[in-house]
Amino acid sequence: MIQQRNLSILVRSLAMGSALAGGVSIAQAEERDEFFWLGEINKASIIINSNEGLLPKEDTPGIASALQEVIDAGNQPDGERPSAVIKFEPLWIEAGGLEVTLVHAGRSSQDMHATYRAAIQRDKLLELADQLNKTSATIIGLAAEHKDTIVPNYTNGVAAQPNSFAHYLLGHAAGLDRDAQRIREAYARIDRSAMGTTVLNGTSWPLNRQRMADYLGFAALVDNAYDASQISSMDQPVEVAQIVTSIALHTGNFIEDIMTQYAQTRPWILLEEGDGNTYVSSAMPQKRNPGLLNGTRSAASRTIALATGPVFQTHNLTPGMPDPKEVEDNSEIVDAAIATLGEFEKVLNALVINSERALEEVNSDWTASQEVADILMREHGLPFREGHHVASEIVTHARNEGIGPLDFPYSDAQRIYAETVKDTDYPQELPLSEEEFRAALDPVAIIGNRATIGGPQPSEIERMLKDAQDRIAAQDTWIADRRGHIDAALAKLDQEFSALLSK
Repeated sequence: MIQQRNLSILVRSLAMGSALAGGVSIAQAEERDEFFWLGEINKASIIINSNEGLLPKEDTPGIASALQEVIDAGNQPDGERPSAVIKFEPLWIEAGGLEVTLVHAGRSSQDMHATYRAAIQRDKLLELADQLNKTSATIIGLAAEHKDTIVPNYTNGVAAQPNSFAHYLLGHAAGLDRDAQRIREAYARIDRSAMGTTVLNGTSWPLNRQRMADYLGFAALVDNAYDASQISSMDQPVEVAQIVTSIALHTGNFIEDIMTQYAQTRPWILLEEGDGNTYVSSAMPQKRNPGLLNGTRSAASRTIALATGPVFQTHNLTPGMPDPKEVEDNSEIVDAAIATLGEFEKVLNALVINSERALEEVNSDWTASQEVADILMREHGLPFREGHHVASEIVTHARNEGIGPLDFPYSDAQRIYAETVKDTDYPQELPLSEEEFRAALDPVAIIGNRATIGGPQPSEIERMLKDAQDRIAAQDTWIADRRGHIDAALAKLDQEFSALLSK
């Protein structure tokens, strides 16, 4: 029997080694559910307590063998995989007798469940970080393709200023990068072991909490025993839900900005037709409905709806209650965010940007008019508000007459300027030559002449692109390092447990 179980562990170890060699983590090689983590916690408890004199060494092989029997049975296709200590332990007793409960010295379902919840949320956060990085890399790649594409940007739903499409996309990528930062920060708070805190105030058994944390791949301990299962384990799903909400909001903001283009007769940005991106209306032959945008927005909304759950479940609740702690519910929230980001990535890959139409849209309105006021102040000494008044009067006249910025007569600009400043001490003639006036309204020149850090000028776009790409690479490394740390810890635990079984 022991030889068979040793063979099972050997096969599992080989599978893990194969997975790691192929770039696949143990998390992908085997489902890390509650049952899995209860098995790992029990393995570590057997090894530590046996080594440190809390478990009689003569009982250890039989107890370990019985545990492996429960794990093997649970790993069968229809095997029983209980998620609670009180359901796991009877199976273990059935396999090895009451002696197996010697391992339960100083333990409680409180600290064991708090530990596996943290371990599972830790894995889910890494999955979320992985998909967030993929989506962010896609938006940054799109920005690199459109450094020279000039588009209108909007404030209050109205065309406001010309901008580089790359600059616009990098702005959205910056929002997603803050979400990545939040994941890393939350991960550090969740990546802490509650084992050894028992119910809420520790135990008289001298348990080695740090060694347990090391075996389970945790970077630190939950310091306060009361905090471990009474406070922090309720905080964790709420904090993850807040991150998920932010991701969904960022996704929705982008989707709605693109969605407004579908109300135009000649949009400058659309989804590529077909392939599930758009569909033809059942009644109106001319319509190409943006199904992918609708679906992505709906996914984001569903994510937010799910994420409100832990907040309401934790509200007005005494410490330690189980309401917000359900693993399946909290995993579903993260899975919804991962799905939303996946749809967001599809949207980015399906975008078709008509750069000529975008520039035409910019030039069809007076989004460049602020530059007139800026030049009058910067180069000719007019206070900004006076220059702003001049530019505003030019726009009012142009709109009343149906004149676009490319066709506005220079003589009208001279007249309006003179009328606006006639009761002031400022120069009474427009100080801009016709060439300077035309250049002030050129959106390409405006973008190129921006001088502030973080602007859309080519030098800053190149800098921000490199920074964004570096952050993506650093995040990839961070994810790989965290997964590698957990995988290495669990592999060591399996190796030492296997050695214990062979005795």
